[in-house]
Amino acid sequence: MAIIGEIIKKVVELADRHLGNSNPVEAQKEVLEELLSKAEDTSFGKYYDFKRMLSQEDLQATFQATIPYHNYDKIYAEWWHKVYHGQKDITWPGKPDFFAVSSGTTSKKKHIPVTDAMLKSIRAAGIQQIKGAADFNLPAEFFEKEILMFGSSTNLKEVNGHLEGEISGISARQIPFWFEGYYRPGNAISSIDDWDKRVEALAREAPHWDIGSISGIPSWIELMMKKVIAYHQANTIHDIWPNFQVFTSGGVAFEPYKKSFDRLCSRPITVIDTYLTSEGYLATQTRKDTDAMSLITDNSIFFEFVPFKEQYINEDGSLKQDAPAITLNQVEEDVNYVLVISTVSGAWRYVIGDTIIFTDKEKAEIKITGRTKHYLNVVGSQLSVIHMNKAITRLEELFECNIKEFTVAALKEKDEYLHRWYLGIDDEVKAGDKEFAHQLDAILKEHNKNYAVARTKALKSVEVHRIPSVLFQQWTEKTNQKGGQVKVPRVMQAQPFRKWESFISQQMKG
Repeated sequence: MAIIGEIIKKVVELADRHLGNSNPVEAQKEVLEELLSKAEDTSFGKYYDFKRMLSQEDLQATFQATIPYHNYDKIYAEWWHKVYHGQKDITWPGKPDFFAVSSGTTSKKKHIPVTDAMLKSIRAAGIQQIKGAADFNLPAEFFEKEILMFGSSTNLKEVNGHLEGEISGISARQIPFWFEGYYRPGNAISSIDDWDKRVEALAREAPHWDIGSISGIPSWIELMMKKVIAYHQANTIHDIWPNFQVFTSGGVAFEPYKKSFDRLCSRPITVIDTYLTSEGYLATQTRKDTDAMSLITDNSIFFEFVPFKEQYINEDGSLKQDAPAITLNQVEEDVNYVLVISTVSGAWRYVIGDTIIFTDKEKAEIKITGRTKHYLNVVGSQLSVIHMNKAITRLEELFECNIKEFTVAALKEKDEYLHRWYLGIDDEVKAGDKEFAHQLDAILKEHNKNYAVARTKALKSVEVHRIPSVLFQQWTEKTNQKGGQVKVPRVMQAQPFRKWESFISQQMKG
């Protein structure tokens, strides 16, 4: 009998009953007041007079009327460059020991401060995730198994008196001592910079571990499992880790990878979605009867929501300053919103770049629907990533295939505009690229009136090119860090898209 597992499971179930967001709306009011109170003596707090703001009757309304929206470029140019170069008390008290390095869709490096308060917030969110497991009816034995967290290297780079790396590497580096006995692959392997060497070291040690759960980006975890299986000439990952039961997915939707994971496993696994970004741990799935995630509303992050409408979005995906923002008590279900956050890392009304919908307002449950930059409107087609995802899902149904990845650009060739799509498909499908293009075009016309109008005017044609899905991973490896949290953007501008096409052409020839 798993005595220790039974004890841990009881503790988790007890925490599930007594912790968490009993009233998300009230929790958010308290979070905003706490953020402003702690930052009132910073340069940012003095500039926007947080002390005066805290005395106002309607704090949320005053906050929104006083502080502008910030995307990364704006807040870095005005404030964070001072933090990055070692100045203290700029947007949050003190100065951070860490910066999360994140690559944007144009491969421009972002440096996002990660304060001690944010690390504490991330650890608290991890507790929320663990207690959420109580709803999944996992056996007591599961709570005695080891956890494989496989993201970026924990070997961080020292710059300007701080350490920097990807958020997964920073988080793994902060694992508490009492958890080290459960954590795999361990510090020695996690600190290896080269992803392939890190996987090889992991594969060698894999049979010595009793893995119960795995956490990471689906595309890279899939590739890691394939390499571990091949290294030991096994049939499935369960031949090596027979007690593997739970995969914690982060950053992207798991559904496109489900079939691949099924082929790598000999039995079903439980998938729990999480929402950890370079700016903070925002949400986690807490119920087995939904794939939506609960916003963590009582954990040092204040959320705002802007309706995702064309008139509120600039061409670069940033918000127009007159775009109306609402708070949690005002949201509606099944409406797309741009997510705006303020955090204990000194991000203020920060446009994270994601769009979400609420599936359950009372429980503050959300789904990520896309990115503000993933919006194609060069010739008035007004294609959001929401339209694209729905069209891709319909293509999968029509052609009975799995489309793991896709990207698209609007290009001008021979004085005419066209949309060119690349679809990551590994299945054998009899239909050709032209048939895919015809069906994709028809689906988009049917469900988007603006697109249908554009097809009668400036948008003259639609092309589809199917490629192996691994090429998307290889492009990420070439342009960013292999195994990192960066994904190929759904929509590319013409210039990076040409580089993408050149890379794909070379790989296909080789």
